Amino acid sequence: MSKTYMAKPSQVERKWYILDASGIPLGRLASRAASVLRGKNKPCFTPNVDCGDHVIVLNCDKILLTGNKLEQKFYRTHSGYPGGLKEISYKKLIQNKSDFAVYKAVKGMLPKNSLGRQMLKKLRVYKGGEHNHTAQKPIAIKMDEVK
Repeated sequence: MSKTYMAKPSQVERKWYILDASGIPLGRLASRAASVLRGKNKPCFTPNVDCGDHVIVLNCDKILLTGNKLEQKFYRTHSGYPGGLKEISYKKLIQNKSDFAVYKAVKGMLPKNSLGRQMLKKLRVYKGGEHNHTAQKPIAIKMDEVK
């Protein structure tokens, strides 16, 4: 009879990965980034331990939204007061704050608890193709997707 392996936080080895977002749909990129942040790509995945890796997302200003989402999808916030609804179309959001759009998409795919907030701290999103994490020797992840 074999035992189930449960990872301990002190035993987790973290790597750094790069995702290039140019020409990739937002949801596919976010789900791949959330999977790596959570650690589901590792054989030692444990649901109650943060065993994920660091993820750097580059070129998020060249992200793709399929269908009519650029015009029809909105980012909404509410202040809690009557009439306090603010909404911005994803067309404007991608033009002005594309890094925020990617950040929110990945955040929505992580657990909604303290473990998810801890995982989200390992995400770095950049608009251009430059980053300042070369000392960590990040590994590029190939996105196998059909356009």
